[in-house]
Amino acid sequence: MSAQLDYHTLREIFTRFHASEPEPKGELEHVNVYTLVVAVALSAQATDAGVNKATRELFRIADTPQKMLDLGEEGVIEHIKTIGLFRNKAKNVIKMARILVDEYGGEVPCSRAALESLPGVGRKTANVVLNMWWRYPAQAVDTHIFRVGNRTGICPGKDVVAVERAIEDNIPVDFQQHAHHWLILHGRYTCVARKPKCNACLIRDLCPFEDKTP
Repeated sequence: MSAQLDYHTLREIFTRFHASEPEPKGELEHVNVYTLVVAVALSAQATDAGVNKATRELFRIADTPQKMLDLGEEGVIEHIKTIGLFRNKAKNVIKMARILVDEYGGEVPCSRAALESLPGVGRKTANVVLNMWWRYPAQAVDTHIFRVGNRTGICPGKDVVAVERAIEDNIPVDFQQHAHHWLILHGRYTCVARKPKCNACLIRDLCPFEDKTP
C-alpha cells in the first residue's frame, strides 16, 4: 500500500484525468434509473460488455418493476443466462421488483440505505446509482479502484470502505463527481492488474509505484 498522496499532487492528477476525459461515463447501458439499478446489480462478477449484451432485449420489454414482475423469473433467466450467477441474480431481480412495486410505488428510492435494502444491491451498486443518476458524489469502489488507489497512493485503504473514505476525504471537491469513473477507467485500461501500461500513463511522473514497466 502506497502512502496517501498530498493535496497538490492529487489536484494535478485529476486535472490531467479531466483534461483527457472531461465527462467520463459509466459503460453499463440503461434507459432509466430502474434499469440502471438492475444493470449494476447484474454486473457483479461479470463484465459490463457481457451485461449490456444480455440486457438490451430485456430492457426493451421490461423497463419498469411491474413489467419485470410480469416477465417473471424464468423470463429474466432466459435473457441473462449468459451472465455469471444468473439464477441467483434473476431471483434477486424479481424480489427487487416486488419490493419496488409494493413499498415504493414502482419508483427507485434515492437514499443509500433504501437502495442497499433491495435484494442484490450492495454499497457499490447504491453508490453507482446515486452518482450516475442523481449526480450525488458517491464513490463506488470496485476492484479496479481498490488496486489503483493502493498502488498509486491516490486513495489507499485496507478495504473498500477505507478507500471510499480516502477518496471523499482527500480528492478535491471539484473532482468528486467523476472521481470514481476516472479511477475505474484508469484501472481498466491503463493501470491494469498484471502488467500496468506505465508508458501510456498520464500520471507516471506523479505515481510512486516502483515496479513501473519499461
